[in-house]
Amino acid sequence: MNTITPIQLQEKINDKEDFILIDVREEFEHTDFNIGGLLIPMNTIFENIAAIPKNKPVVLYCAKGIRSAMVIQRLEEKYDYTNLINLSGGMYSWKSVFFCK
Repeated sequence: MNTITPIQLQEKINDKEDFILIDVREEFEHTDFNIGGLLIPMNTIFENIAAIPKNKPVVLYCAKGIRSAMVIQRLEEKYDYTNLINLSGGMYSWKSVFFCK
């Protein structure tokens, strides 16, 4: 599974690279704190498959990187995605890098 660190993701954002960012947490988690992107909760991922392109990098994130990893595994197995990237450590890691210095 391809992964990306919070610092690498911030560089992609700063460089305005062409990629899609997807939050697979629940709406209340997204509302509480998010780094942008499209909210597609894990339990609705398959009904929103059309929103997940195969022709550019897609970074998925959740609280700890576990749910997003599960989503990536399912999408790769069932729909043959090869462009999905998991944010290592999720929002916990993001917060520890950018807010706990």
